[in-house]
Amino acid sequence: MDIMTNADSWLLLAGVGLIAGFIDAVVGGGGLLSIPALLTLGMPPHLALGTNKLAACFGSSTATYTYYKKHLLQPGLWRSCFISTAIGALGGSVLVYLVDTHWLEKLLPLLIITMALYSLVNKQALQDPVTPAQKPPKRTHKIWQGLILGGYDGFAGPGIGAIWIVSAKALHKLSFLKSCALSRAMTFTSNTTALMVFLLLGQVDWAIGILLGVSMMLGSFIGAHSAIRFGLPFIRPLFITMVVAIALHLTWNAWL
Repeated sequence: MDIMTNADSWLLLAGVGLIAGFIDAVVGGGGLLSIPALLTLGMPPHLALGTNKLAACFGSSTATYTYYKKHLLQPGLWRSCFISTAIGALGGSVLVYLVDTHWLEKLLPLLIITMALYSLVNKQALQDPVTPAQKPPKRTHKIWQGLILGGYDGFAGPGIGAIWIVSAKALHKLSFLKSCALSRAMTFTSNTTALMVFLLLGQVDWAIGILLGVSMMLGSFIGAHSAIRFGLPFIRPLFITMVVAIALHLTWNAWL
């Protein structure tokens, strides 16, 4: 499939990539825009997923580096989490080809809706901790968090950025911005690992993936800087909006 000679398709992907990268850098969920855009162009589902992983690597790497330069991420502190996330993503990416995903499609909306309700009802869920964590995050928490969420991202992935943010705040008592930074770093890890599997299976369109990825890089750069500059008042409504959108999207696809 060659869209490079089609100006309308080029502009569609560039625009979608810019917006998806912006959203992804702040709260996650850019795949809600980029994957349907690829499917709209007539791309088969597995090829769309693999190509989106390539594009997502561009965006998540840009956001991760931006947060790191602003001292919101300490990679050495999260070494075990990086490793376990990569292992989980590898297992999840392989598993998606071996099992029937029908049950997961039914379960995912319930999981995301539960998280949305938790975020709305629990006033502390979207607030920065009054007393920042004084101790380093527990290694066992980091390992299990990485294995489970990395596996989920490799297997499916909808809402993974938001899940990382909520779980990081709950487990490690991080500020919202540091949770966003950790979310981007770990999704970059799982995206890269899953991409390797899709490449081995021949399920990546390089031309389209790079085109979309460059647009997502620009969007991620703007999104990460916006989150850092405007802080929680900017992030909170966008977070809630995206979590609700993800829940509605998954519910429509799985149940309606």
